[in-house]
Amino acid sequence: MSQTLSPDRVRADIAEVLGCEPGEIAPDENLVDLGLDSMRIMVLVERWRAAGATSLEFPDLFELPELGHWQALLAGEAA
Repeated sequence: MSQTLSPDRVRADIAEVLGCEPGEIAPDENLVDLGLDSMRIMVLVERWRAAGATSLEFPDLFELPELGHWQALLAGEAA
């Protein structure tokens, strides 16, 4: 996996757009329930595309908005 899209980077990016600490996000917590809306998801999609996940699309993330799923998805994208 690309170091730029490490699980820690994914968690930190999500925490940044949510305005919380990375450790506050549980791997199986619904990120939409934490306040992550469609506009913020698109910000993350664009950020992660620029970092190497070029085939990432909005539905990939919105389908299952959980930290653990996104980390696994991006690990595959960046490989």
